Amino acid sequence: MSLKTSYRFIAPFYDIFIEHASREARQRSVLRLPQQSAAQVLLSGVGTGLDFPFLPGQHDYVALDLTAAMLARSRDRARGLRMAWVQGDSMALPFAAHSFDCVVLHLIVAVVPQPQRCLAEAARVLKPGGRILLFDKFLRRGERAWVRRALTPLVGQLATRLDVVFEDVLETVPGLRVLSDEPALARGWFRLIELKKEDADV
Repeated sequence: MSLKTSYRFIAPFYDIFIEHASREARQRSVLRLPQQSAAQVLLSGVGTGLDFPFLPGQHDYVALDLTAAMLARSRDRARGLRMAWVQGDSMALPFAAHSFDCVVLHLIVAVVPQPQRCLAEAARVLKPGGRILLFDKFLRRGERAWVRRALTPLVGQLATRLDVVFEDVLETVPGLRVLSDEPALARGWFRLIELKKEDADV
């Protein structure tokens, strides 16, 4: 089953499992968006719009998701925000290079089949000096986590990968610098990470 198909079925139940648990971490993450000046912000893999209540109102947002069902559920949360919706793939973004000041990647890098492509695409569409905000579950280098690794072939087909090592993903995308890396949930399995795109093209 493809992720597009599985998330079409998951969409009606997604918030029940995710909203409360992730609320504080999402809020902490989006506080790193510019609070004064206006910016162009991409929410890649936006899901049902659980980030929307915490977003500053002055920015122009693009909400992208693979499934129409997720985008449809997000629309009711966007009141008061300048928001455009795009159905598209986070691993092949339908935007020109250097289109956004910030890219938000919440619970998407460890979901897609190719995390490296997801991060590389976010870097491509980001302006030099721009920021990427990540909230996701990542293993650390050297962490065995046998159960999570063993479950990935099954769970990864339905909803999310459990074996993604962030440092390995980052190593494949030159030009990104880590500004902060903080534990969020599950004793640091979920992390809040802020990246900056250096002036040279990635």
